[in-house]
Amino acid sequence: MTERQAIADSAASGIERAVREHRLPTVLVGFDGFIDSIVKMVDYRRSMKVEDFEPLRTISAFAQRCAAAAGKSANIERVTLQDRFGGNGPLMAGALAGLGAGVTFVGAVGDGAGAVHPVFAPFASRCATCIPVGVPSHTLCLEFDDGKLMFNDTANVQAVTWERVAGSVGHDALRAMVAQASLIGVVNWSLLGGVEGMWEGLRQILVTRPGPHADRRVFIDLSDPAKRLDEDITRAMQLLRRLEDTPGVSVTLGLNLSEAQRMVKVLGLPGGVPRGAPHAGEGLVAAASGIRGALSLDTVVIHPREGAAAANSEGSWWFEGPFTDSPNLSTGAGDHFNAGFAFAQVLNLSPPECLAAGCAVSGAYVRDANSPTLERLCGFLRNLPLSDRS
Repeated sequence: MTERQAIADSAASGIERAVREHRLPTVLVGFDGFIDSIVKMVDYRRSMKVEDFEPLRTISAFAQRCAAAAGKSANIERVTLQDRFGGNGPLMAGALAGLGAGVTFVGAVGDGAGAVHPVFAPFASRCATCIPVGVPSHTLCLEFDDGKLMFNDTANVQAVTWERVAGSVGHDALRAMVAQASLIGVVNWSLLGGVEGMWEGLRQILVTRPGPHADRRVFIDLSDPAKRLDEDITRAMQLLRRLEDTPGVSVTLGLNLSEAQRMVKVLGLPGGVPRGAPHAGEGLVAAASGIRGALSLDTVVIHPREGAAAANSEGSWWFEGPFTDSPNLSTGAGDHFNAGFAFAQVLNLSPPECLAAGCAVSGAYVRDANSPTLERLCGFLRNLPLSDRS
């Protein structure tokens, strides 16, 4: 048995032990909400049947088609495969709920009349509690074999602020939700102007009413800050340090490859972040360690498609993921990694086991186009596929 498979087996055993001991976490996640339209872009048609086409398979092929239209014009057909519930918060929360966590979700998932939007009904049914505090925004998700492009309309989610959440939920109820949660996920900083207020509001509750958890995990995801200024990122990281300094709080910052590259640049760290194999592991481990040290956070995890790296005060690690060249669905893969990693963290699995769990939740999701159950996760871990590139 390889070391990689031994870690994955140990992660599965740790998760199953937590189930037997009734230690599955209580989770609070928020605060966005998007309806994701999953689309393929048409390269050429074999016939005029809607489904009978060859898609543009790579982002570069799509870019070349667009570039060729400069100075002229172009008509590029898109085929919508489905509309799904989306947003970093709902996708992470839905994955956690699928694993058996008791999830309370608060966010922009309403229908405008006080009820949950019909697109979010399957998601809401997984959660212990789902509280709409606004209507969802929309994302057009262009799926390619080598990645995805997401076009966001954020007007609706910009209305979701800490004041609106507290007013909708009730201050006492919100304090109780925060106090009872062993894991809190606050994601999509890049697209929601109100997220920094969420961080500060949570910090104030945790200072005055910490609740029963001596060591509470807070998971933060930035969600592609390419359009945000360096000064914005610097300010946000200062706020995260304040949250980390709250007694009993451990902050994990989750980054994908492009986010890690941006953080290295903003923080002025030496070297760079490799863009892929064969030396991705070594470089990403160094990047995770450097970012964690510069920010003084408990944990930093970086998850490219090839695997994942993590660093905390005790060390740094790389885990090779079960990458596939032919995903059935890639939108939400990073959110599912975040869910698996954070889920394993709150169960007190080791960092390598947390990486294995994150990679497995994401790996099962992109193959199944659905969030894995605990049974599916543990089975996937015990028979962890090698990367298609191995």
